[in-house]
Amino acid sequence: MLSVQHLTKSYGNETILNKVSFVLNAGECLALVGPNGCGKTTLLRLITSQETPDAGAVVLDPPTLAVGYLAQGFVYRDGDTLAAYLARAEGDLPGLAARLETLAGQLARQPDQPDLQAAYDQVLAQIERAAENAGRGPAVLAALGLAHLPPTLGVSALSGGQKTRLALAGVLLSSPQLLLLDEPTNHLDLEMLSWLEEWILAARQRFNSGVLLVSHDRAFLDRVATGILEIDPLTHTLQAYPGNYSAYLAQKDLERQRQWQEYNDQQVEIAQLKEAALHLRGLAKFRKGGKADSGDKFANGFFANRSQGTVGRAKHMEARLDSLLTEQHIDKPHSPWQIKIDFNHLPPSGRDVVVLDRLSVGFGDHVLLHDLNLVLRYGQRIALIGPNGCGKTSLLRVITGELEPLAGRARLGSNVRPGYMTQEQVELDPTANALTSIQKVAALNETGARAFLHSFLFSGDDVFTPVGSLSYGERARLSLAGLVARGCNLLLLDEPINHLDIPSRARFEQALSTFSGTVLAVVHDRYFINGFATGIWEVTEQAIVTRDRLG
Repeated sequence: MLSVQHLTKSYGNETILNKVSFVLNAGECLALVGPNGCGKTTLLRLITSQETPDAGAVVLDPPTLAVGYLAQGFVYRDGDTLAAYLARAEGDLPGLAARLETLAGQLARQPDQPDLQAAYDQVLAQIERAAENAGRGPAVLAALGLAHLPPTLGVSALSGGQKTRLALAGVLLSSPQLLLLDEPTNHLDLEMLSWLEEWILAARQRFNSGVLLVSHDRAFLDRVATGILEIDPLTHTLQAYPGNYSAYLAQKDLERQRQWQEYNDQQVEIAQLKEAALHLRGLAKFRKGGKADSGDKFANGFFANRSQGTVGRAKHMEARLDSLLTEQHIDKPHSPWQIKIDFNHLPPSGRDVVVLDRLSVGFGDHVLLHDLNLVLRYGQRIALIGPNGCGKTSLLRVITGELEPLAGRARLGSNVRPGYMTQEQVELDPTANALTSIQKVAALNETGARAFLHSFLFSGDDVFTPVGSLSYGERARLSLAGLVARGCNLLLLDEPINHLDIPSRARFEQALSTFSGTVLAVVHDRYFINGFATGIWEVTEQAIVTRDRLG
């Protein structure tokens, strides 16, 4: 279905991909993993011919294979409505029919042109798929939580999350045989994630579709992936692993153990060879000119011969040592650079951190949450879950005082120092840079601020990049750094890991598990929830149900 052969891509002197090769067969779902910036999106753009490789090739079998691509950035036409966008995604039957008629006329005049025949076959296949897709739009919109939107609504009026889901709906409606998804799980709640998992499984099993995707949702990868493709950020090469994400982790652990064993074994051998060669050299010198040199010709000759043999053995050991230090050298296994967060020196707060007293949340006459009576206690780490648009973000804004409640109140306990991390990091000044952003909230000189930011993966001149030019992932890291620098003992986190890669998500979980303060986080990553949460607050029908873990 898809064969990627020795793809190489560089931008200037910076290599992104180096001789990357893999095969995706029908019915498989392969997941691209690796830290942000390692080349996952670049690889998808090369496959879809949006970029040109420096070397290598991408082969589709058959060449008319229908490819659906969900990019990270949603592209739509000026003036597009939901109805117009979905009609185009389902397939423009009148336009395709006209194109087919034109190609048929050209083929009648030039029957020996293989390119014309291939184009005719491709349009014919598109017409067949468009006929199958007709009328599927409402069901897909409903599954993705967009059914309530009027068909005449302009796409430009949608929120960022709604645009992502509409783009996903458009790709799914095109019934692709090869599906390329770049972070499809962003902005999907748990119910929609479950639906997407079932859709991908059905597409693979019922329609023999192939799927290549990028996602940082580890539970999602466990459910849908049949293989993992890891891009190494240092070598820029790709390594394939069979099985889902958990199987990949197990294989990586065994591989890492083997690498450390081989490295340690070689270090022991190098040390032994150095010591033995040094000993033999010293022994040869002693026999040639030391106390063993008695002046007796026979004895001197005997020891000279023995000395030459000792030198020979020393040279042999030194040659072996030289080989181990050069062509046979095993590099020390490296650990990926991850976020290192230190939550030390937090001021203590009272036992009741947030008290919700008959609280109602909403806008005007639109009630999202009604008559909430809850207490967030010191040290709890609560995951706030529920469908998109149910009021989770609004609740955080009421707790911070940014939004007035419709009724009741949200009260902070004694000595509570809240820190709020928004979905789009609007708390950051787009004209500032990382260095000045941290110095605004912490009494650090430039050296101290740069050392602090280094723990959040900002190094060198990165600290001078304007916030407005940072990626979403970089902004998330900077926003988190600001909360840590301020010494907040209550973290209110709205989708904090949406744009973090898997290694950074895992490190973030570890940091929060040792955080001595209190956390209330809106999050949909099931691995993350199971790793850090001590309890669940689930929004359902304008109320919040508490439980210990995900069902």
